Amino acid sequence: MTSYIGRFAPTPSGPLHFGSLLAALASYLDAKAVKGKWLLRIEDTDPLREPKGACDSIIRTLEAYGLHWDGEIIKQSQRHRIYQEIINDLLKKQLAYHCDCSRSQLQPFAVYPNTCRNLNNKNPTSSAIRIKTEDKIYSFIDRIQGVFKQNISTDVGDFIIKRKDQYYAYQLAVVVDDGLQGITDVVRGADLLDNTPRQLYLQKILGYTQPNYLHIPLITMPNGQKLSKSYRSEAIDQQRIHLNLLRALKALGQTAPSYLKEATAQELLCFASAHWDAEKIPKTLSIPEAQLT
Repeated sequence: MTSYIGRFAPTPSGPLHFGSLLAALASYLDAKAVKGKWLLRIEDTDPLREPKGACDSIIRTLEAYGLHWDGEIIKQSQRHRIYQEIINDLLKKQLAYHCDCSRSQLQPFAVYPNTCRNLNNKNPTSSAIRIKTEDKIYSFIDRIQGVFKQNISTDVGDFIIKRKDQYYAYQLAVVVDDGLQGITDVVRGADLLDNTPRQLYLQKILGYTQPNYLHIPLITMPNGQKLSKSYRSEAIDQQRIHLNLLRALKALGQTAPSYLKEATAQELLCFASAHWDAEKIPKTLSIPEAQLT
């Protein structure tokens, strides 16, 4: 058995669309190709963005498409105590601080100007919490995108790990959960590529091992617009599971023999796992709108 542990971690801001299926399928196949574990984590840190029933819809769709996860489903909304303990420790070590800046105050700045960094604000009910960054380039080699690097201090600045509304920020939650779940490989969409250096930094200061990364290209419409839940809100059709799996495999550069055209979803996934080759994933993905549901 391999030590590979991967995961699919959707935000329940709507039903799974074709782009979501690509991310789920790629992460699943990458794990199962080496007989690794594939975990499911629901990143529901922001209930304001979660339509009623979205989480259940995602779970049902994954089950219908034969994408069965290992172990229990983790929900970030049930892990607030863990995040807060880590934030308390960062504050105690003076690696993080309270920030009272408003959006209007920060609007003129491309990068946070460290206004509150040394003010010693301590109003936990009305302030955000930022992590102190360092003037250093963080880089990694993505399995598809190649070398990606960023100076977090100059390009991003001290970033938020807990918002003013007291919801925990994605950057903190994803790093903590990946670290505590022992995730070895992260396969996700390229829209999160420039988030990764911030996560490398948090991994370093929290003492977590850096996973391997594979950021698959985003699906674009024929007009170049990114496919997203906000653009196409309908769920992928559960009446065309086999067809959508074949389309997703083709989009990811994988091929399936003609005799699998009548196979079950499980048979198709079994074949795809045995023949998965991440190096065949194309650099750009563009699919006609008619094929996206």
